Amino acid sequence: MIAPFEKKEIGNLIIEGIPDIPAALGERLHQYESTREAFATDWLPDDSGLLIITRLGESAQFHSVSRPGALRKQLTFFEEPVAFGSVCPDPKQRGFLFGKDSGGNENYQLYYFNLDTQRYRMLTDGQSRNEYAVWNNKGNCVVYSSTRRNNQDHDLYLTYPLDPSRQDEMIFSKKGYWYPIDWSPDDEWITVGRYLSVHESELYRYHIPTKTLEPILCELEDISCHGGCWDKDGEGVYYAADVAGEFRRLIYYRIADDRHEVLWEQMDWDVEGISLSPDGKDLAFTVNDNGISALFILDTESRQFRQIEHIPKGECNTLRWHPTEKKLALTINTAKAPADAFVLDTQTEILEKWTFSEVGGLDPDHFIEPTLIHYPTFDMEDSDQEDASRIRYIPAFYFKPRQKNRRLPVLIYIHGGPESQFRPIFSPIFQYYLNEMGLAVVAPNVRGSSGYGKSYLKLDNGYLREHSVMDIGKLLDWIAEQPDLDASRVAVMGGSYGGYMVLASMSHFNARLRCGIDIVGISNFITFLKNTKSYRRDLRRVEYGDERDPNMRRHLLRISPTTNAHKITKPMLIVQGLNDPRVPATEAEQMLKAIRQNAGEAWYLLAKDEGHGFRKKSNKDYYTKAVILFLKRYLLNE
Repeated sequence: MIAPFEKKEIGNLIIEGIPDIPAALGERLHQYESTREAFATDWLPDDSGLLIITRLGESAQFHSVSRPGALRKQLTFFEEPVAFGSVCPDPKQRGFLFGKDSGGNENYQLYYFNLDTQRYRMLTDGQSRNEYAVWNNKGNCVVYSSTRRNNQDHDLYLTYPLDPSRQDEMIFSKKGYWYPIDWSPDDEWITVGRYLSVHESELYRYHIPTKTLEPILCELEDISCHGGCWDKDGEGVYYAADVAGEFRRLIYYRIADDRHEVLWEQMDWDVEGISLSPDGKDLAFTVNDNGISALFILDTESRQFRQIEHIPKGECNTLRWHPTEKKLALTINTAKAPADAFVLDTQTEILEKWTFSEVGGLDPDHFIEPTLIHYPTFDMEDSDQEDASRIRYIPAFYFKPRQKNRRLPVLIYIHGGPESQFRPIFSPIFQYYLNEMGLAVVAPNVRGSSGYGKSYLKLDNGYLREHSVMDIGKLLDWIAEQPDLDASRVAVMGGSYGGYMVLASMSHFNARLRCGIDIVGISNFITFLKNTKSYRRDLRRVEYGDERDPNMRRHLLRISPTTNAHKITKPMLIVQGLNDPRVPATEAEQMLKAIRQNAGEAWYLLAKDEGHGFRKKSNKDYYTKAVILFLKRYLLNE
C-alpha cells in the first residue's frame, strides 16, 4: 500500500496528490485562459440590439450589445453562470426569461428579468429541474417542462412572468420525459416532444383548452424526431426525423390530411437547428456535415432552398430571427476562433460579426485547425452491395503542431455522451497543447457517436459497450503507423462517458499508454445507474443496458473500470464536481480508492461548487494547470 495522500483545500477545491503548481507554469498559460466567447441568445426589444451570454468575470452572464462591435453591457451579476434566455415577444414588456442552476446541480430555475427596472424574479419552486421554457405569441405566458411532481417525470406547466399574483398551472402530466417545443399562432396548441432515447423520440400536438394530445409522429420504433415549429397559419408543423433512413430529413406535417412531406433530403447528414421567420416565409435550418455546420434557407411557399455558402467553417447554432426584419442572429464557433454572435441578412446574404471575443493577446494566425482523418477499426460494416462487407472506418479530428524534426507525443481526447460528437470548435487549451507543449491531439468519434447515422449510433449499446474501447485500440495502431507520431508517448483524456472510456482504455491498453485523465467519468455501471438522478435512469438504461436483468448486471459489472482497476499501473488524474447530478462524485471516489489500493498513483481534484464539469473561471484555471502539470510529468517526462 502507498502512503495516504495529503489533502488540502484551495477555495472550493479539494486537492489530493497534486503537487504545488509552479508559478512559471501560469505565465504563458494565462493568455490562453484569458480567451472569451460570446453566444447570441435573442433580439432585444425596440431594436436595441442583441442579448448575448459571455463571461467578463468568474462566470458567464447576460449582456446586451447595441450594434456590431459595440461595448458589451452586463445585465446579470450572479456568482453562478446563467443558462438559456428568451426575450418576451411583446416589445412593450421589455423583459426576458432565463434559467440558472446552483453549484452545477442542473436543477434549473426560471427567472424573469425586467430590462427597465434591471430587477429579476424567480418563477419556479427553487428545487425541481425546469427547462424548455417557451413564450406564447402574445407574450403573457410561458410553457415549460418540470420534474416538480415527483422529481422523476417531466410534466408541462404554464407560468405568467408578468403577473406575480397568478400561480403556475400544471397542464400535462404523464410518465416520461416530455417537453414543449412551440406554440401555434392562436396560442391554443403546443407541439410537444417525448424523449425515449437518443435514437427514439416522438412528436405530438397538445390542445390546451381541451387537454387533448394528438399524435404527429409517434409509436414508431427506432425513429428520432427533432424540432417541431408551427407554420404561420397553424396548418402544419416543421420537424426533422430519420423516418426514411439513417439521417434526419426536414419534413412538413400537414394536419388536415395527416400528410408528412419530405422537404429536404439532399445530403446524408442530420438536420439540426430549425427556425421559422416571424412572417412564416423563410425557414432557416442547419445540417451537420461531418461535424461542420451547413446553413440553408428554405422558401416555404416555393419549397426552394439555398445554402449560405460563406459561413465560417465550424459549428453554427442559435438561429434567432429578428421580429420584423429578414435578419438571423446566430452563434458561430470555429477551430481557430472562439464562439461569437453574428447576424445574417438573409436577403443580401451579408454576414456581420457583432461580438469580437478576445483571445488573450495571442496571434490567431498561430491557431491550428484539425484535419479530418478516418482510420480502420477491428470489424466490418455492411455494404450497400448484396452479400458484401467492408472494413469499418472511424472518423477523427487530428490537430498537428507545427514542430518538425521530431516524433510528436500524442493526447487522445474522447468526447462524452456517448451519444455526442466531437466537433472542431475553438479550444484555447488545445491550442496551448499544440503551440506551447508540442502535443498532437487526436479526437475520435468512436462508434456510438451521433452525427453518422442511427446504425452507427447503436453500435456500442448494451453488450457491445467495449467495442468502442476497441476503437481506441485501433487508434493506437494508427498512431504507431504514423512517422511523425511517437507511439511510446500517448495519453488519453475524456469527460463523462469519455471518462469511462479513459478508464477502460487504461485497463485494456495499460502497456501502450503513459497516463490518463478521467473527468467526471463513470467507474462502475451498477453504482452509476443506482445513483444518477432518477429522471435520467431509464434513459441511460437504453444506452448501457438494464442492470435489473441478471445477465446484463453481470456483464456491466465485468466491464466496469472498478472491476479492472488492478490492470491500471500508469498514473491517473481524476477530476470531479461534488454536485454532479449525472455522474455522482461517488464514481470518482470509488475509482480513486480502487487504484490506490493496488498501489497505483492517482491525483484527485474535487470542486465543491461544480457539477458535471467546471464552469467557474477560477476552478477551471486551476484544473487546467493541474492537467498541464500532469501531462508534463507523465507524458513528457519533464
